[in-house]
Amino acid sequence: MGRILPQTKAAAVNPLKSSQPLGAALAFLGVDGAMPLFHGSQGCTSFALVLLVRHFKEAIPLQTTAMDEVATILGGADHLEEAILNLKARTKPTLIGVCTTALVETRGEDCAGDIANIRLKRREELAGTEVVLANTPDFDGAIEEGWAKAVTAMIERITRPGEQARQSKKIVILPGWNLTVADIEHLREMVESFGLKPVILPDVSGSLDGTVPDGWVTTTYGGTSVEDIRELGMAVQCVAIGEHMRRPAELLQRLTGVPYVLFRSLTGLKDADRFVSLLSAVSGAAAPVGVRRRRAQLQDALLDGHFRFGGKKIAIAAEPDQLYQLASFFIGMGSEIAAAVTTAAMSKILEEVPAQSVQIGDLGDLEALGAGADLFVTHSHGRQAAQRLGIPLMRVGFPIFDRLGAQHKLTILYQGTRDLIFEVANIFEANRHAPTPEALDPLRKREIPDELRSSPLARH
Repeated sequence: MGRILPQTKAAAVNPLKSSQPLGAALAFLGVDGAMPLFHGSQGCTSFALVLLVRHFKEAIPLQTTAMDEVATILGGADHLEEAILNLKARTKPTLIGVCTTALVETRGEDCAGDIANIRLKRREELAGTEVVLANTPDFDGAIEEGWAKAVTAMIERITRPGEQARQSKKIVILPGWNLTVADIEHLREMVESFGLKPVILPDVSGSLDGTVPDGWVTTTYGGTSVEDIRELGMAVQCVAIGEHMRRPAELLQRLTGVPYVLFRSLTGLKDADRFVSLLSAVSGAAAPVGVRRRRAQLQDALLDGHFRFGGKKIAIAAEPDQLYQLASFFIGMGSEIAAAVTTAAMSKILEEVPAQSVQIGDLGDLEALGAGADLFVTHSHGRQAAQRLGIPLMRVGFPIFDRLGAQHKLTILYQGTRDLIFEVANIFEANRHAPTPEALDPLRKREIPDELRSSPLARH
């Protein structure tokens, strides 16, 4: 277990993390007919909206209670009620996901009590729309915690509690925030290939996959339905992906009795084998031919690619679960982790990251610790540091705004691991420098002592 080094700087030099409310909004965007609502000032919402639009290259439904100076002093309950009623009247969402910001959290507003009063007082007007609250102050945590809190809040508010009749083919998947649209689509296809019916919460592959609807849609137009969330208790198995999804999985088990299995990562041969074994056990079916073929392809990729990875020094900056996923992948390929930087110290997974130390910090820390590395691995904000040091950059996580197709990059199971191997190996290949004769023979230009220059051996 490596050491976890606390943050020592008073300010971020080059910020690594994005805020909790942004992570919660991203989770709410994985629900069909949803509208995330930031309870705070317009600036908080605008900043998150810009990042989401630049990353996904899509129109993102995101609204704000637009608290002003007066509301900040006297309280924002009226603004919250007005925003919820306006959204209901104008966009008719099936779910309004309220994400609190530092403004209302610092003030100490009772947002849960305010929403309970709004539900009670406006029951008829809000019929057919669930209002879910996620307490996500900007000053604490990051995307990972915000995503997990939103999923937990949806299960707590919407899922029908109590033991229910199980559907033998139904399985719940709780994906981590770091799974891309392509990852979630691939997960669904893998589960369905075993004859099982997956319910994925949240499912951004249905709402942020780049499709264009026939007409203008004011809410999300794909993802998990509210009815599916309500009936999660009918599943026979729950699969949580990432340590930050443990809490919603535990809540689902406590509410409905559905057992869960936690996968810290689905990248790599060992973790993919474990997932396939679970699907075989739940379905009672052997792995399909296509799955076996992809496994064989990964084995071949491991043989082809490990020559490129051996001894390479990798510097990674990411959220805790993604840091563990990527560090484990590189270690498994024979590389070493030269620097590991993350956003917050809340996750227990940091104790399992295969690095000598994990620094809680920012991209300035990555630049200082990663000098001399062979590869930088972080999001697009790390491009300047990589350029200054002359180190190639592999873009992962959020946001990625200077490249197209980030959400369609596969990173999990057999096929995703194979693609990762090829991507990284090609980066190393493209940045390989041919050795010079001097580098291969460091003794060629050695200094010869004067007393040896006149000897017969020196002349030969």
